[in-house]
Amino acid sequence: MKITRFFAKNISDAIREVREELGPDAIILSNKEVKGGIELVAAVDYDEALLEANKPTSTAATPQETKSESSHQEASQQEQVATQVEWSQEPTLVEMRRELESLRGMMEDRLTGLAWGEQARRHPARTKLTRELMSLGLSQGLCQKLAGEQKEQDEFSMMWRATMGRLAHQLPVCETDFLDEGGMIALLGPTGVGKTTTIAKLAARFALRHGKQNVALVTTDSYRIGAHEQLRIYGRILDVPVFIANDSKELNTVLNSLQDKRLVLIDTAGMSQRDIRLSEQFSVINQGSPLIRSFLVLSSTTQMTALDEAVKVFSEAEPEACIITKTDEATSLGPVLSVISKYQLPMAYVTDGQRVPEDIRLARKGNLVKEAEKLKRNHDEELLTDETFITGTKGYK
Repeated sequence: MKITRFFAKNISDAIREVREELGPDAIILSNKEVKGGIELVAAVDYDEALLEANKPTSTAATPQETKSESSHQEASQQEQVATQVEWSQEPTLVEMRRELESLRGMMEDRLTGLAWGEQARRHPARTKLTRELMSLGLSQGLCQKLAGEQKEQDEFSMMWRATMGRLAHQLPVCETDFLDEGGMIALLGPTGVGKTTTIAKLAARFALRHGKQNVALVTTDSYRIGAHEQLRIYGRILDVPVFIANDSKELNTVLNSLQDKRLVLIDTAGMSQRDIRLSEQFSVINQGSPLIRSFLVLSSTTQMTALDEAVKVFSEAEPEACIITKTDEATSLGPVLSVISKYQLPMAYVTDGQRVPEDIRLARKGNLVKEAEKLKRNHDEELLTDETFITGTKGYK
């Protein structure tokens, strides 16, 4: 191991000197500011274990010497931490790190391309199937799983239809309609997924079947301005009572007073899955009544990573199933279907518009897969139209 000390006016010059003298494999052991510039200590053929083994061992020391040595070591460790922080923020090193990350990304893309090429050579139909599945917006893992279960066939359309059947088979749905069973139903979910509108649709649907006198609405949303008023408006339209509960004690009191109702729908506060107040909402529901059944509302317009995070966070409330909303606004159903398949969270209802109560229906996995295919076809046609316009004789070349 060769250790060398370098002096320079700034860190950039010091690093350049290290590279010129010791080469690209040199390791920076320390750096600090000194009078007139920067001092670097660098090494090649660096073996940390060997360095530790060669440290002198001390003989028995007095308590005062031990305390002094301990203080010295602690001070050295603090200095080392400070040095590391300073070094990690040095502009030249930051730029070098960015360049390395860029190179790594290029290499990963290159290796992925090679893997695709080898896969396409050995299993052309299965590779095409994987690409088509990914264009549905499904997760990469699900695409590979579905494609891997298919045997190579000359007729691609047969492979596609079989794969769509497998996808539908992996999507769980509720075996019964919870509106027929009634009870106390709480809708949970991130902000903006359409919980309040969905509650209005469910209430209207139940009222048409069993009478409005058997329905009541409750809100625990004490965070949003106007949240109570929105539910009150729906209550007046449907001619059903609306109650407010700001905590678990009030919720328990309200629910006890509504035991004569066949269906009580509870609207909860819409929050980000990263909001620290979510645990408070969970406590309100969990302590409000042991009879409350929770359902998670997921928007089909949400990105896959956010959907995945939402399912993980709201699992604390132990939802029985989910309700998928805003399918009429989605450009792809792949993300929400991937998350449903991953966590095997049963689907109860699907909403596809703002009309109350028309735009809500029971979840049917076959229908959802067909809708996902339709969105893919529409997207493919748009791409083809754009390509024709750009490359056509009329317009841009």
